[in-house]
Amino acid sequence: MPRPLPIQGLNHLALAVRDTKVSAAFYRDVLGFREVERPPFDFPGAWLVGYGIQIHILETEYAHVGGEQPNSRADHYAFALEDESQLVEILNEHGIPFIQRVNAGNIHQTFFQDPDGHSLEVAVYPQDPPFLD
Repeated sequence: MPRPLPIQGLNHLALAVRDTKVSAAFYRDVLGFREVERPPFDFPGAWLVGYGIQIHILETEYAHVGGEQPNSRADHYAFALEDESQLVEILNEHGIPFIQRVNAGNIHQTFFQDPDGHSLEVAVYPQDPPFLD
């Protein structure tokens, strides 16, 4: 049987966006990532880091444009929260519409979109999901 790649972890997410400044502000101001220096590529973009993850913003005319609301059954990025007590208040402060659900594993999920329609999920997840036992 062929061996799997020796992956060590997730290094970065690359997101195609329409406006670097708007998207960088979203990931910085709403999600708490910080912008770092980016190599001098020949196209606009930004690099942000936080929580052991990098987000590479790539400005392009081919940027994703999502639907009118987040889709939990489509591609999405999920970020773990330590505490969700201020989540609704913070999303409302930023004027970000969201939907909330409780999934079959009894996890309270909140879904919303970035400025380009990429769907995001945030929740307090169990340390080890029960399906890994």
